[in-house]
Formats: sequence, structure tokens, C-alpha cells
Amino acid sequence: MRRIALLLALTATPALAQPNYESWERLVPRFESTGGAGVMIGEYDPIVLDDRCVTPFTATLPDGQVFRNIALFHAVPVQGGILCTRARWSAMDRSAEGTSPFEVFIKDGVSRRAP
Repeated sequence: MRRIALLLALTATPALAQPNYESWERLVPRFESTGGAGVMIGEYDPIVLDDRCVTPFTATLPDGQVFRNIALFHAVPVQGGILCTRARWSAMDRSAEGTSPFEVFIKDGVSRRAP
């Protein structure tokens, strides 16, 4: 009896709902970095290549210094489009690298950014 109750409880648990990616705001080519500190990201326009999304971009510091970088994401098919997620970025000159929580959804030629 306990097994049946446990089985029913597990199967009755709703699956985690995915966000409605098409409700995300459109991605603009210039926006504040997820890291903050007044860093502005520019020229950000991911494209899908096989199972990856990629974009070169700039990071402009408040003092005007500009750094050229590239971001590489995993491309996950979802809701009729592609979710670019689990990003890694690196400086073009390889002087710095890291990860980013930033996500982009691409569908029908429209790119949207996570809230």
C-alpha cells in the first residue's frame, strides 16, 4: 500500500514548467553585462552552428577601454527554436575567459534574452 501511495505521489507531481521563451524581450546589440560594474556588452548577435551558438562581442569598461571577446553556448532545441545556454566566453587574445548565466532564445530569425 505504501508503495502504491508513493508511486501515485511521484507520478502526480507536475513537471517543471519551461518558461515561455517567446515572451522574453528582444535581444538588442548593446546591453549591460550580467556581471554589472558598468560594463557594457556590444555587437552581440549569436548565430547557431550545429549544436552551438556563437557570437563575437565587445566589453566596454566605464573608462572607455574596449575588449574583444567571443562567446560559445550549447544550442538546445526547444519550443520550435534554439535556446543558447551554458555560455563560455574568452578574450580574442586569450588573456581572459569565464562562464556566463546569459541565455538567448532564437526562433524565426528573432533573438530574445532571458529576463
